[in-house]
Amino acid sequence: MQSSSPTLSGFRSIFRRPSLGLAEIAWRWSFGFAASLLLLLSFEEYLKTLPVSTGDRWLLRSGQPGLVSQAIQHILQGSAPRVVAALIVFGLAMATAWIGLAALGRAVTLRAVESHFAGDRPSELGDPRWGLGSLAGLNLLRVAITVAAGMVWLTAWLVASAAASDSDPSPGLAVLMFLAATLLVGLAWSAMNWLLSFATVFVVAGGEDTFGAIAAAVHLLGARIGAVLAASTWFGLAHLATFGLASSAVVFPLAFAGVLPGVVVFGGVLMVTLLYFAVADFLYMGRLAAYVAIVEGLNTISSRETVPRSEDGGPPAPSILVESRVDPEELILGDVPW
Repeated sequence: MQSSSPTLSGFRSIFRRPSLGLAEIAWRWSFGFAASLLLLLSFEEYLKTLPVSTGDRWLLRSGQPGLVSQAIQHILQGSAPRVVAALIVFGLAMATAWIGLAALGRAVTLRAVESHFAGDRPSELGDPRWGLGSLAGLNLLRVAITVAAGMVWLTAWLVASAAASDSDPSPGLAVLMFLAATLLVGLAWSAMNWLLSFATVFVVAGGEDTFGAIAAAVHLLGARIGAVLAASTWFGLAHLATFGLASSAVVFPLAFAGVLPGVVVFGGVLMVTLLYFAVADFLYMGRLAAYVAIVEGLNTISSRETVPRSEDGGPPAPSILVESRVDPEELILGDVPW
């Protein structure tokens, strides 16, 4: 079902097969819920380790902001190493869980997209495979570049802070250095993260390994950069419009903060937020479907052969495009006995 516009194919796929977006929501939200729950439980366990003396309790019950702040500072004093250790353990656990779950979720969703485009005919991208090891490798690279970006950002913050010393305060220069470094790091991280996400298409549909998928993605960018940019731009604009509508809608429950109970206001904000995330996941699957359509179109063109010259050595015959998918054993009119 090759369409003339991969972007339209992507939008059409999420409307004709809502299960694609629902599958994306299932694995993403499952991980998000588990991570949030684990974070809350970890925070609760951390609070239980904080020593609270009788004097601290008295200061907290006083209701005076200054006394309460003094009590909190005394309670948290010396707990920074435990916080850092807990965050490191939590980050490693979540990164490991995300690498495995994202590999499985992406394999399931991309196989569903490929079957949607293939229909009743064989896939033009080759036999779809799970490729969990290669997908895990791509996810590991995404985690690595995220950690590297965070370290570069922290280094930029420290350098900017050092630029504005007490002897020579230069707040404008420090802010400019920090914003420039943040912009460059953000752009580099976004580009690499997008490339690794794009490469997952070639793992499941093309059977490539981790680095082979990255090479195939770069090759496709060189061959069909216009189509890829068009699909990314249109789905990006749709995502931006969704964000604008959600930002406008979230103001409505907040306007009743002084009238309705806080639980009701929080529920309204939460509902709008979840609807935004749901639409964003549907649009993400539509963009992946558009990428699959682009790859299928490219492989359809490259699978054709051109007949350059007639058999009697005469002038070049007109170009005839022969589909390689035609079964050579299928009977044609000249093979039928009369």
